[in-house]
Amino acid sequence: MQTTANALIALIAALHLYILALEMFWWDTPKGRRAFGTTPEFSAATKVLAANQGLYNGFLAAGLIWGLSLGPAGHSVQVFFLSCVTVAGIYGGLTASRKILFIQALPGALGLAAVWLT
Repeated sequence: MQTTANALIALIAALHLYILALEMFWWDTPKGRRAFGTTPEFSAATKVLAANQGLYNGFLAAGLIWGLSLGPAGHSVQVFFLSCVTVAGIYGGLTASRKILFIQALPGALGLAAVWLT
């Protein structure tokens, strides 16, 4: 189960690094607009806000990577950051887009369950 938990954590960290790139660097590009369903006008007007949001996703990824790097001693760090991912996903799913529940909250919850079972 430890291998499964570590794999899920690594995938969730990679997902958040991808979201960081989408929000910080590609927000105002066709790729970013397609991912978030925005218009050129909206993406141009909200570029700075999206970059800030992307930075927070980077912090989530960094925390997950930190937890992995600590090995068994990183259990509490993993639980904390997976909880943050899950709560952020639930909040985003309720306030911004339901698909965030599946893209962020569900993987976070699965990772959290896997860590708790180790």
